[in-house]
Amino acid sequence: MTDAMDRLITGLAASAAPVRRLWPPAVRATLWLMVVAALGAAAILLFSDLATFAQRASDPKLAWELAGTLLTGILAILAAFELSLPDRSPLWALLPLPPLALWVASSGYSCYEHWIGFGPGGWELGESANCFRFILALSVPLGVSLLAVLRRSRPLAPARVAAVGGLGIAALAAFLLQFFHPFDVTVMDLSVHLAAVGLVVAISSLAGRAAGPPL
Repeated sequence: MTDAMDRLITGLAASAAPVRRLWPPAVRATLWLMVVAALGAAAILLFSDLATFAQRASDPKLAWELAGTLLTGILAILAAFELSLPDRSPLWALLPLPPLALWVASSGYSCYEHWIGFGPGGWELGESANCFRFILALSVPLGVSLLAVLRRSRPLAPARVAAVGGLGIAALAAFLLQFFHPFDVTVMDLSVHLAAVGLVVAISSLAGRAAGPPL
């Protein structure tokens, strides 16, 4: 029995291919974010009205909202890369929660002001359907590319990793949306944005769960 086991170990050792060590999660997350930033910057320069955006961004409320949205996206992506490794604490999933709270709070305050100023008009669907489609359409390619990269780590909890990553890509999509969103967020806008983010997170989690552990 011992001889057979020794032969098996020797055979496996002889045929095993070298394992390529992954770069640290922070480096991999930064590289992925840099690619997304480059593509997003190109789209903004080509298709957005930067003068209108600059005028809107001078409002401190929107500045806080933008900061919260962007930080949510960046920290959620970083957390997803950290969580993809088996030795990382699940508490990494809490990393994007503070900027997420800032994002929701600042957006909610803008909605409240809009509702006070415009009354029931804030509840009209208006352009909110286009916002919903924008976030989902942008989240699909981002999500596919992110999950493909995260698969290389073979996470033990793929659904959790995918859910946190889904929050990151939805937040990044919502941030880019602001460059093509020439008006303040209404109550309906916020509801639609949150619904789109929730749907992206749910789909990402299901995709991760369907892949099965390890991913």
